[in-house]
Amino acid sequence: MLTDIEIAQSALIKPIKQIADSIGIAEECLELYGPYKAKVTSKAIQNKDKDGKLILVTAITPTPAGEGKTTTSIGLADGLRRIDKKSMLCLREPSLGPVFGVKGGAAGGGYAQVIPMEDINLHFTGDIHAVTAANNLLAALIDNHIYQGNLLGIDPRRITWKRCLDMNDRQLRYTVDGLGGKTNGMPREDGFDISVASEIMAILCLSQSIDDLKNRIGNIIIGYSYENEPVTASMLKAQGALAALLKDTIKPNLVQT
Repeated sequence: MLTDIEIAQSALIKPIKQIADSIGIAEECLELYGPYKAKVTSKAIQNKDKDGKLILVTAITPTPAGEGKTTTSIGLADGLRRIDKKSMLCLREPSLGPVFGVKGGAAGGGYAQVIPMEDINLHFTGDIHAVTAANNLLAALIDNHIYQGNLLGIDPRRITWKRCLDMNDRQLRYTVDGLGGKTNGMPREDGFDISVASEIMAILCLSQSIDDLKNRIGNIIIGYSYENEPVTASMLKAQGALAALLKDTIKPNLVQT
C-alpha cells in the first residue's frame, strides 16, 4: 500500500492554467505562483450568477488514520465531478506547526488529496506568514504606544491581543516580555497563539473586499484602558498598515486534487 506522500508525488499534476480553464476562470484572473499554484483575483466572480449549491462539511471527529473533514470534502468534490457535476472545493489552509507534530499535514489523505501537497502544507503562497506579520505589527504598535506616552491610557495588565507564530511551541504560550531596561519597553505578561488562531485569520475569512477587511481590522478590541473602556485597533490607526500586509491574502488560492 502506498503512503500519502508516495501517492501525492506519483500523481500526474496538471498546469494550474489548465485547471482554471476547466472551471471557467480566465487566465487574466490568475496570479501565478509557479506552474501549479495561483491566486484568483476578484475579477473572476464579477458578473457571475449565484446559481450554485453550498455543501458545508464540518464537525467530524477524525479516525486515528486521519479521515476527517478535509479528506471527506475532497472525496465528495471528486465524487461529484465523477458523475459529471460541476464542483469546486474550498478548504482552510493548513497550519505549518501541526505538520511537524503528531497530527501531520492537512491536505487530505490516500487518493483524496490536494496537490502539490508539500507546498500546500509548508509555506504555500505565504498567506499565513502575512497573517503572522499583521498580527505582530499590531502587537508592536500597542507596546510602542504605551512606551511613547500611552495617550489612550491602555492598561498593560488588560491587553488581550497576543503575538502569534505559525509553530507549535508550548514554551511561548505564556511569557513575560519588555525586560532589559527602560529602552526595551514596559515589562508585562504576554503570550503567543498559533497564527491561525489569530482574530486576523477569522477576519480574513469573513471579509469580502479590502475595504471590508480594513473596517473589520479597525474594530478589533486589543485591550482595555484604565477607565475600563475598550481600546480598538482603529484608535491606534493600525488598520491601514495591517490591510496593506494582507492585500494578497484576501485572494483565494487555486490548486488541484
